[in-house]
Amino acid sequence: MARRRRRALATALTVVAAAVVLIGGGLTAVALLAGRDGPVSPAITPRCVATTDAGTAELDPEQAANAALIAAVGQARGMSPRAVTIALATALQESKLRNLDYGDRDSLGLFQQRPSQDWGTPEEIMNPLYSAGEFYSELAKVPGFETMPITEAAQAVQRSAFPDAYAQHEPVARSFASSLTGHSPAALTCVLGPAGAGLGPEGLVAVVRAEWGEAAGDQATISPAQPAAEDRPAEPAAVKLRAGSSAEAWAYAQWAVAKADELAIESVTVAGQAWGRETGGWSPAPSDAGGGATGDDVIVRLH
Repeated sequence: MARRRRRALATALTVVAAAVVLIGGGLTAVALLAGRDGPVSPAITPRCVATTDAGTAELDPEQAANAALIAAVGQARGMSPRAVTIALATALQESKLRNLDYGDRDSLGLFQQRPSQDWGTPEEIMNPLYSAGEFYSELAKVPGFETMPITEAAQAVQRSAFPDAYAQHEPVARSFASSLTGHSPAALTCVLGPAGAGLGPEGLVAVVRAEWGEAAGDQATISPAQPAAEDRPAEPAAVKLRAGSSAEAWAYAQWAVAKADELAIESVTVAGQAWGRETGGWSPAPSDAGGGATGDDVIVRLH
């Protein structure tokens, strides 16, 4: 599939009001986030970073959420981390990991698949779950894709006019694939602003079921939010994900971190480690943060 020459789109620019205040001789930007009440702490650049043996790579939260979806769909289908790396390198080249509703000729979606080349209807291709699944289905038909160079495997599926273009994305794809498949624990972090409205615990379980499969959704359990009482502080709603191994637990946990902006996730706890929206990184979990977690449980707390 030919490399896309993106036609320019007229997009509306969102104006974010920011007041600049002088504090102790230093300049601090205080932003008001659209759709959220009140000011937030000094402005940050939301980003997700994967640091592994393959190197350090960075994506914005939208890209990271799409990478997490692609990785989850692959694992739900029993595909290898190598396959996930190929899929991520392909989506980085084709769409920069964005679900585009335009492209060269009739190309659409994360993988810029074309209805005219029997990839599906436009509506199907614009569904990231469908488009990722179709990519893996075609990749699985490529003999020896596990051992061939990543750019060759991607080209065997995409049939691009620029067959070597996928290679440039291999380092980023490797780092995020290693994190999102659980092979690099505590490697993926996200720095985010305050959470907006989310889907709630039932919505989170529905997303788990859609991306990870029915079995993962069926094993998820919900702990409703609890108001403060004299003997305990208030507790936000939480979802417990039951994993079958340490690698799977870290795959779930780092998937949740990558989806935290999209799903209004406040914290993720796994294997004695916790990621929190306030700090953006992993640190030892407080002794009371387990929330009933045992073994390879993952606790995802919501805003």
